Amino acid sequence: MKISKLGLSILAASAVASSGQVFAHSNHTGGIQSKTSSGTLAPFDIIHTKISTKGNVATFHMAVSERAGDIKPTPTGKLAGSDVFSYVWPTTLNSSEVGFDDNAGILALAVTSHPDFDDTPLYDENGDGDKANDGDVWHSHWVVLEPNEQCGPGALGVVNIPEGATPKLPKTWPGLPILIDSPDYKPNFKGNSVNVSVQFDNVEALKLAKFDGVTSGLRVNASAHSPLLCVVDVFDVASGDLSLPGKVNQ
Repeated sequence: MKISKLGLSILAASAVASSGQVFAHSNHTGGIQSKTSSGTLAPFDIIHTKISTKGNVATFHMAVSERAGDIKPTPTGKLAGSDVFSYVWPTTLNSSEVGFDDNAGILALAVTSHPDFDDTPLYDENGDGDKANDGDVWHSHWVVLEPNEQCGPGALGVVNIPEGATPKLPKTWPGLPILIDSPDYKPNFKGNSVNVSVQFDNVEALKLAKFDGVTSGLRVNASAHSPLLCVVDVFDVASGDLSLPGKVNQ
């Protein structure tokens, strides 16, 4: 299902949910339990966020009221000004743990869809033989975020790489002038949940990290220049205040 920005506003205003109710059952234990919101579209209305580990593999889990992944951005036909929808786990994990410079910003795992551009040049997510046409298929990124007033008052943006700078970058960096990685972590959508399995070289560092859950809309700069990618709509925050209260394996 794809929906325009105006459509999002209309549906959000008319969304039906039991505000104040907390969903919890055998599959949604521990982590951050969140209340439903009558003003948030069900596929972005977070009810549970969790990170757990088994061996050196971490599972990033998020559950929403209904139909996770059901809504994607409407294509605009161009990169500049295009939208990105995302399920995001902001963490306190040091960015160096996944291949960026030490303490480069707020490291987050993000599952995204954006039909107007492809930023996973190594992979063919839709299996049609073309690696450059499947940005609309939900896929995973590591991104490094920072406050950026150019994105709006109090807003976050993906950290830009200034012209001529040579920061440390992961091997699967997609070549964009921002701190982003495009590893082959396939998100698994099922019912109202999305799960991503991530293998870590140093899983002990992750076990010490805190986390939160966010559903959001990002937008490519209308001029396709710095800041290239800004968070422009926060649909929901698991903690309610982005305080990153989540503890891994709890």
